[in-house]
Amino acid sequence: MPTYNLQINEKTYTVEADAKMPLLWAIRDLVGLTGTKYGCGIAQCGACTVHLNGNAVRSCTLPVSAAVNQKITTIEGLSEDNSHPVQKAWIAEQVPQCGYCQSGHIMTAAALLKKNPAPDDKQIDIALGGLICRCGTYTRIRKAVKTAADIMQKA
Repeated sequence: MPTYNLQINEKTYTVEADAKMPLLWAIRDLVGLTGTKYGCGIAQCGACTVHLNGNAVRSCTLPVSAAVNQKITTIEGLSEDNSHPVQKAWIAEQVPQCGYCQSGHIMTAAALLKKNPAPDDKQIDIALGGLICRCGTYTRIRKAVKTAADIMQKA
């Protein structure tokens, strides 16, 4: 079985995996970072979202071999102490109910705000529109993205 060096959260991990193994399973099962969640396995729900070179991607369908020599950031790498503006906003706006999908939403929101520091409702809805929250906290999610944008602009 081939080995791959993965740059996750600014650390290098060497994993032994089939080239087609989804990055999600390498992150969770081989590296042991369990904040990234499995939801659907077909890149539809967004629970598995991580950053690949700063872009939000669904890790459940991305082969581990495609992530070599790429900068991968998981929810654990966003901040060590929930101090990232998006995490602060999620807490302030009390977004999660069950919380299962939240790492995917947070990672997608963080990528959006990096590219667009002041998105309007439509831009937020487009960026996060493909993500599923079974608890239906979409209104609070949108509000938290705006709160995070405000926090970032004041920093």
